[in-house]
Amino acid sequence: MAYRIRRVDYFYTNVRDEPGQAYSLLKQLADVGCSLLAFAAVPFGPSLTQLTIFPADTPQLVESARRSGMELDGPYPALLVNGDDQLGALAAIHEKLLRASVNVYASTGVTDGGGAFGYVIYVKLEDFERSAKALNV
Repeated sequence: MAYRIRRVDYFYTNVRDEPGQAYSLLKQLADVGCSLLAFAAVPFGPSLTQLTIFPADTPQLVESARRSGMELDGPYPALLVNGDDQLGALAAIHEKLLRASVNVYASTGVTDGGGAFGYVIYVKLEDFERSAKALNV
């Protein structure tokens, strides 16, 4: 199975649960040339949405946030997998983590419908180096 796994940083920020909040943040990042590897938005309580930002360039995101007054929580480490969408690809990755006694506490994946997939793996900070070693990262 052909796939690539790399270490990435991610950050959280909370916004009001209102139309246009994610757009405003994404537009602001695009305007300063901040490229993203991944992005997620999930409800966080009754009136907030938590945005998870995976920058291609961590220092650039941190500097952009500082200049704009954006509050970021992070960076935190995660693993980003990109590869050929083949049956069993995720199972093979999880098997390696299982053998290393690493618990995946969250993950998100998607295919592009054209034969490729992306997958974000979140592990506890104390398990990160062990998971990276198990996956040869």
